[in-house]
Order: sequence, then structure tokens, then C-alpha cells
Amino acid sequence: MKTDFPIDTLLKRLHLANARRVWQDLCARAEKEEWTYEHLLGVLFAEEVGHRQQTRLQKATRDAGFPFLKTVDDFNFTYQSTVRMPLIGSYLSADFVTEGRSLILHGKPGRGKTHLAIGVAYRAIQNGFDALFVTAAALIEELSVASRQGRLREAVAAYTHPHVLVVDEVGYLTYGDDAANVLFHVVNERHLKRRPMIFTTNKPLDAWGQVLHDKDLAAAIVDRILERGRLLKLDGPSIRTKHLGLDDPTEEASTQPARVSGIQRQEFPEPTPSANKPRRRPLATLA
Repeated sequence: MKTDFPIDTLLKRLHLANARRVWQDLCARAEKEEWTYEHLLGVLFAEEVGHRQQTRLQKATRDAGFPFLKTVDDFNFTYQSTVRMPLIGSYLSADFVTEGRSLILHGKPGRGKTHLAIGVAYRAIQNGFDALFVTAAALIEELSVASRQGRLREAVAAYTHPHVLVVDEVGYLTYGDDAANVLFHVVNERHLKRRPMIFTTNKPLDAWGQVLHDKDLAAAIVDRILERGRLLKLDGPSIRTKHLGLDDPTEEASTQPARVSGIQRQEFPEPTPSANKPRRRPLATLA
């Protein structure tokens, strides 16, 4: 049925780009299949909502600056005796962000710490929040430079704003003498605002003082992270070199049941391949 209404123009003015693309095809299908007006409107609106959700997910994933995209569902827990999927369950719901929880993933290289951190942050994005990924070295270097230039407050604000902050590889590289001082500013601000943080590290927590060049500030940093957070240790063989048999072959995965979080996993759309390519952020140079 022809109409005198300029539907294309009206949809454009309403910024309903996807509805503008599909409405004619949907009308033709509705006429052929004898849809009711209510059903046609429902399908049109559902198409628009779905498109917007997918677009937001892709943009938020790019903005997060992940070096690669992995989900928690992709993680192979077979080689872990201390970490099981149910233990991660409470970090996959919206409560992880709204309650300001945090997480420290500790283990030797190759145990999947970064994979798991990205997976948890990506689930937060799927739940409607935003996230930012940065290495500890890049974060500390940027804040150190900003501090020397009198811009520390502005630099800290950029790392306080995202709902979830992932700080990768604490302890892998050497930091400047002011490392603990500048990192404390970020951790303290996020702690006060109840914004979650995820850290990955190959160093035990009692070694952070040596790594960050200030034992007292390092203790204050860990204290704030773990007040509403948790330390999870990843063990087992290195995923990268397990085929070489370099790790202790007697380490076996535990069959002991883990605590179930009781949170049912939701289904979310996965991003298109274009979303996997991280975008370079102006405030953090990713390693």
C-alpha cells in the first residue's frame, strides 16, 4: 500500500538509520505474510534495538583497547586446579560493576591471566558498561610524565572514568621511582568511586612493594583493591608452551567441586571481526 507520508525523511530525522534501511522490505514481507500492524511495528522496533545494541557493543569493544578479544567461554579451565568457571561467575554479572568489586589474577606467564581479565571486562561491556585495558608499564609511564608536567589530575581522571579498568602485567617490567605514587592515585580514586579494577600479575602481593619502589604505598594499593575484591591464583602448565612438556607433569586439575555463584549466564551477541581490532587510545599506549 502506497502512503503519502515521507517515511524515509521522518526516519532520518528520528535518527532511526536501521529502520530506514529495512522498513520497505519488512512492509513487503508483512503484506505477503499478512502480518498485523502490531506485529509489523514490533519487528521493525526489534530490528532497530538489536542493531543499536550490536553497534554499541562493537564501539565499546574498540574503545576498550584490548590487544586481542577473548571471552570467558573461550577459556580452557582444564589445566587449572585452583580456578573454575563457577568461581568467575560472580564477576560476569552486572553486580561486578554496580557493587565495585575488583580482581587480581596472579600466576606465572602463560597461564591465561590476560585472557581471563579481558573476558571478564568484555562481559561487563556486554552488560552495558564500558571498559579500558592498559598495561601497568604504559599506565605508570603516562602518569609519571603527566605528574612531571603538572597534569596528573587530568591523566588520572581518564583512568577513573571507565566502568572497568584492566591493568595488565604488574611486575613484568621495571618502573620509575614514582610508580607506587602515581598508581595509588588511580586505585584510590576508583576505590572511592566504587569502580572495579582487574589486575594481572606474575608477582606475589608481598612483592609489589619492591616492584613499585614503595612498600607502604603498595600495601595501601593492594588493600584498596581487595577490600571489595578477590585474589585468584592461576596454576597449571603454560598454555603457550604446554606442548613442550616444560612444566611439572604431576600437576593435575582438582576434581573438587567449586562454589557455584548461582548466576545464570546470559546470552549476548558477539562482535563482528572488525570489532576485534583494538583502537589506539590517546591516553594510553598499549604494549
